[in-house]
Formats: sequence, structure tokens, C-alpha cells
Amino acid sequence: MSTRVANTKEVVMKWVFTACACISILAVGLICVFLFANGLPTLFKIGPLKFLLGTTWKPGNDIYGILPMILGSIYVTAGAIIVGVPIGLLTAIYMSRFASKRINKVLLPAVQLLAGIPSVVYGFFGMVVLVPGIQAVLKTDFVRKTLHITNGKGMSLFTASLLLGIMILPTIITVSKTSLDAVPQSYYEGSLALGATHERSVFFTVLPAAKSGVLSAVILGIGRAIGETMAVVMVAGNQTWMPQGLFQGLRTMTSNIVIEMGYAADLHREALIATGVVLFVFILLINVSFSLVKEREKNA
Repeated sequence: MSTRVANTKEVVMKWVFTACACISILAVGLICVFLFANGLPTLFKIGPLKFLLGTTWKPGNDIYGILPMILGSIYVTAGAIIVGVPIGLLTAIYMSRFASKRINKVLLPAVQLLAGIPSVVYGFFGMVVLVPGIQAVLKTDFVRKTLHITNGKGMSLFTASLLLGIMILPTIITVSKTSLDAVPQSYYEGSLALGATHERSVFFTVLPAAKSGVLSAVILGIGRAIGETMAVVMVAGNQTWMPQGLFQGLRTMTSNIVIEMGYAADLHREALIATGVVLFVFILLINVSFSLVKEREKNA
């Protein structure tokens, strides 16, 4: 009787898991259908080259060029990677191979707390602390004379990149640390047996062995950065023209959709949905590239 009940439970749970997987796939499929069904006709109505390479966004005049927003998203994401990846990776290495259990008891909850902070709170922190701080630094004589910056703004590419770099730290730290912890201890011990120091064993044996997981952390960080909206809206300045410098304002694709979708109508609304299609393709290309890299590593 117990065997029959166990088999019944196993069959039921198998169908439950299958249904959950199908629902997940269906959700992704519906999102794809909605975006492409509504966005692609608009893309061809405006003109693909005119839409993707146009440098002017004036919905009132039916001019829709999103190149400034595409470049804004790329620049902000690249800046976040420059800020977040080195700090996050080194923190993960320290927590995995250098820090004591007592220190990790403090660091782990702190990292988890960073991951749980809402985006709008990060944005408020950036608007209240980072923007005035950077604006004050830009007004100093040292910066003006040394860097020749005379019209820098607190709401800028630099501020948005710095804030996003902080926001992607929990993802990079958590995933990288998990990958480093999963490396067999024999790798580390074998390196020590060959005469390598502790630091050299960690950076030249353990870290390369965890390369796939570290790369996963970076890809997830990129996805978080390029898809972030509220925090960027609050600190980036939101100018619709081409990015003009590190300390000048810009607008990303996500910010453009959020700011204007509330009052958009007709072709304007359709153009914003087409912007969402472009953003979706960006994320898709990042994930495909990551899959290809992992596949090549397996075959190597």
C-alpha cells in the first residue's frame, strides 16, 4: 500500500513540476509574442534604420530615433561593469578564501541586505547623496583645472554607472562566491604541494577553475544593469540627445519607456513598445553569447 502511495505521489509531483515548467515557458512565449507582434510593425512603419540610427526623439513631431537611448544603455552598463565587476569579484574571493568565519558572519548578511534593497531606495540614495556629492566635487578648482571640466553635472553618466555598479554587487558577489566554494579542495591543496603560495594558489588555480561561474555572475550583473529603470531615472538626467560626456546627462531605453509610457498614445506608444523589442533583443544576445561561450568551454 505504501509503495502504491509513494508511486502515486511521484507521478503527481512529476506532473506538477512539468506544469510549472510549461507555465514558465508559456510566460516567456507570451511576452515574446506581445513584444514582437506590437513592436515589429511599428519598427517597419517608422523605418528600421531611421528608428535605430536616428539621433532625434521628438514624439510631438512624430520623429522617433532611439540611438541616443541605445548608446545611453550601453555606456551606463559598461560603466557599471567597470565599477562593479572588479569590486564584486575581489570581494567574493576574499569571502571564499581569505576571510574568517567571524568576518563572513558579518559580510554575508550585509551582501544579502544589499540584494534586498528596492531599486527606488537606491535611486533615492543616489539622488540625495551621490548627485550632490559629485556636483560639489566637479565645482572644485582642482577638478576644473586638472580635468578641464567646467559644465559637469551631478545627474550624469558617471553617477548612473556608479550607482548601478553598487546595485550589481550582490549578484556578482553571491554567484562568484558560490562558484569559488564549489571548486574541489584538492585543486588548492595540489597547488600548495607544488610550492605555490596561498595567494598564488587562489588566483592561478582556484579562480580559473571557477571561471564558468564567475562569467555567469558577470552576465547576470550585465542583465541587471541594462534592465534597471527607477534608479537610473532618478540620477541620469534623462536628456534625449546623444550622450556628450562622462559628466553629462543621458537617457537609457528603460528610462525612456517608463517616463513616457504613461501619456503616450498611437504611434508614440507603439514606438515605446518597439524600444522594448530592441531592449529584449539586447538581453537575448547577451544570453546567447554566454551560452556559446559556455558551450565552447565544454568542447575545449
